[in-house]
Amino acid sequence: MGTITLKQAAAWCGGFVEEKYADVTFLGACNDTRSLEPGQLFVALQGARDGHDFIPTAMEKGAAAALCSRSVGDYPAIVVEDPRIALGEIAREELRRIGMKVVGVTGSVGKSTTKEMIARVLESTYITRRTPANHNNDIGMPMAILAMGEDTQVAVLEMGMNHFREIAYLSRIAMPDMAVIINIGTSHMEYLGSQEGIRKAKMEILEGMEPKGKLFLNGDDVMLKNLPKAPLQTVTYFGTEAGCAVRGTDIRLEPGKTRFTLEYDGKRLDVELGLEGRHYVHDALAAAAVGLSMGVSGEKIAESLRTFRNLAGRQETFEARGYTIIRDCYNAGPESMAAALAVLGSRKGRRIAVLGDMLELGVCTQAEHYRIGRIAAENADLLFAFGPNADRVASGALTGGMPREIIFSYTDRDALAAELKRMAKPGDVLLFKGSRGMRMELILDAFLSDDTEETLQ
Repeated sequence: MGTITLKQAAAWCGGFVEEKYADVTFLGACNDTRSLEPGQLFVALQGARDGHDFIPTAMEKGAAAALCSRSVGDYPAIVVEDPRIALGEIAREELRRIGMKVVGVTGSVGKSTTKEMIARVLESTYITRRTPANHNNDIGMPMAILAMGEDTQVAVLEMGMNHFREIAYLSRIAMPDMAVIINIGTSHMEYLGSQEGIRKAKMEILEGMEPKGKLFLNGDDVMLKNLPKAPLQTVTYFGTEAGCAVRGTDIRLEPGKTRFTLEYDGKRLDVELGLEGRHYVHDALAAAAVGLSMGVSGEKIAESLRTFRNLAGRQETFEARGYTIIRDCYNAGPESMAAALAVLGSRKGRRIAVLGDMLELGVCTQAEHYRIGRIAAENADLLFAFGPNADRVASGALTGGMPREIIFSYTDRDALAAELKRMAKPGDVLLFKGSRGMRMELILDAFLSDDTEETLQ
């Protein structure tokens, strides 16, 4: 990561630093004293607690300086009006100083997996860094940028949101040379009102881009294929339908794997993913499209995708106590829930769906939970629904033809886990999925509470 002086950072963000501290340097930034590393800039944010109260602790733990809105003791500091805004301005200028290419990634479902796949493909040819875990907001993304080494050639940055203008803000920090929109779903409908609103919010990624930038869109997504206004940027479509410049055909699903043929520029390549599900094909095609645009060979792309492994908590499949467990507890929306159920439905053996609520769906909440219940009826042999909307899922499953005696709805995790232990038998395949706030991993942990060893597939 680059070493930045307080004087330099203050100039970038319009802050004030005492002359005696002007030449103090920092490496990276952090807003939590529990994870602070020596030499970092401590960002004092105002949240549930005032970050300024933690500046002394940060300095004791080795922080180089503080980014704050008021001085707290005689410490090295950059004093600004708003530390959050200043953090973004410092990150933007650091990107510009290093001169790395930037790929911005957003979408309703699968953006983290797509970001990781793109980075995996690009690092076969370039020194590539990416936003870690869920660092996709106005705090996490700038801190991730400031942690990137000076030798970084390409940065792959995930951009998340649940309100209008959030991606616009991130895009103006990142100034992406390339942008990927993987899909337009229904997540965050509560705040954005409609799929048109969600698309408008995702398209804000263009606001920090130059007209010469490159935009990569999912050609199978009707909301992206039929844009109301053509963007100035060059558009490349990826997908499975005819007309996509980077296309996936002959998709074959196997336990723990997905195979397809990658078609581009008149060429055909066999691709194997160590992930199960048709939805992963779009993520891989997005990565291939970006890689090809940057000169990565098709052979390197295929090998990168073959060796790709997903982030923890996202559709991990493992064996435990004689069960096959599909752990997909990181998050959920209607599209990813339907995709996960399709994977469950393709498995042999008795299939058990353990589904938590999907959050932030607004007026669509009841209808979408009911619809997922109907999809569960087609793909599961037993259904355990958890959360305030469990009864809606159960109603959908009942309407979908699932017998009432194999549908269970709960608002208590422990009760659900206890019944699941009683009902499940070795040889069963169990899917655990729900929105992050439902903490479905706690139900899984309770179900596997005996001492067991897990073997990831």
